[in-house]
Amino acid sequence: MATSIARHTDAVEMSTRPSTYPADSGGRSSLASDAPEVPVNAQQLPPVDGGRQAWLFCFASFVLEILVWGFGFSYGIFQAYYTSHPPFQNKSAIAIGSVGQTALAIEYTEGIFLSFVLGRYPELLRPMMWAGLILASGSLLLSSFVSQIELLILLQGVCLGIGSGMLWWPGVLLIPDWFSRRRGLATGIIFAGSGIGGFILPLIVNALLDAVDFRWALRVWAAIMLVLGGLAILGVRRRTPAPRYRPGQQRPRLVPRNIQFFKGPLFWFWSLSTLLQAMAYFPVSLYISVFTTSIASPLSATIVLSLFNSAGVVGQVLMGYLADRMPYTYIMAVSTFASAIAAFLLWGFADTLGRVFAFAIVFGGLSGGFSSVNSAVSLDVVGPNPEQASMALSAVSPAKGLAAIIGPILSGVLLEAGKSSALGGKYGKFGFGPVELIATKVKALKVLDALNH
Repeated sequence: MATSIARHTDAVEMSTRPSTYPADSGGRSSLASDAPEVPVNAQQLPPVDGGRQAWLFCFASFVLEILVWGFGFSYGIFQAYYTSHPPFQNKSAIAIGSVGQTALAIEYTEGIFLSFVLGRYPELLRPMMWAGLILASGSLLLSSFVSQIELLILLQGVCLGIGSGMLWWPGVLLIPDWFSRRRGLATGIIFAGSGIGGFILPLIVNALLDAVDFRWALRVWAAIMLVLGGLAILGVRRRTPAPRYRPGQQRPRLVPRNIQFFKGPLFWFWSLSTLLQAMAYFPVSLYISVFTTSIASPLSATIVLSLFNSAGVVGQVLMGYLADRMPYTYIMAVSTFASAIAAFLLWGFADTLGRVFAFAIVFGGLSGGFSSVNSAVSLDVVGPNPEQASMALSAVSPAKGLAAIIGPILSGVLLEAGKSSALGGKYGKFGFGPVELIATKVKALKVLDALNH
């Protein structure tokens, strides 16, 4: 695989057109099929896999990861506040929980549609990011003025999800443009931003909610996101120039004709693995703080959520590094098997804060770092069409979006059922037994899926 990647890198160096977007018929880049060549000397292009501009791109994408996913994974703090403070304390718990999950589901799902748009209109990459930043920040600001749960779902859920996806996805789609041999490492570093943000932001949000209220907490974060997001956008640049189309000149199809990886079983195995992985991960990220408040203080619950998110930083960087050096199926199998054992034993028998801490660190690191293998999987999925790797990466993300909705809802139903039944002994405290078992079973199914592949 290293040889094929090196050859692809050489081809990109000699090309005058970008190779980040989908392929059209005949295996050609959809941008290259109809676009005029842009006269660029290959020696003028920044180097692949290193150099100031490549790592600046990596750092800028890392910051966007913090802003988008760090905040999204911290919604549990807002959820706890909304359910216990006016004006939403008397609203449905399912409706309140759907705010954060709606945003996550949209952010994951819209990637494939944005890749199609940018394939046809590559010049929209930077304007799309600015529009997404304005929409996301504006949605948070407007959310601070509402008192109806329906408007909160619309603004902090739907609109924030759309804007955040427009801000984040263009950078992800450019990763293959900047990194080849170190793609797994770069992906791990970028995705580690969600863990860093997930460690810091719950503490910041909790402090803001204690000091003021949710309205000013949202306004402060909207301002932070606007400033830091604007600076990060300046660092997200193409390595290869986008083609320029004259008025009336034919552009590539919005949906490319030759998307062969959709027909291969490997893509669907990957999608199934992603769905199972996320269905085990999201319920834990949502309910681990709720579980902790049953045996400790709300502050301890915030610390546990921060530990859970930050443990993913080590997992993401380490698994990204290993994905460049060993078969990704080994990493998938070990990660899922070990995290399944952690869910069954550490969480299942947790009755002290120390055991919850141990579970948060082990499960968060093993399960949270799983996404770092996706870049390696995408290259295998697209086979002889490496220019479609970014599209494959965005095409599998709707599975996470689906899991972001189904997983927490299923866990909520199981939690209510668990409160009226007992599994016996010390297992499954406070009605969480069914939730802990479903996390274990889903992880076990994912191990079998990885081994079958």
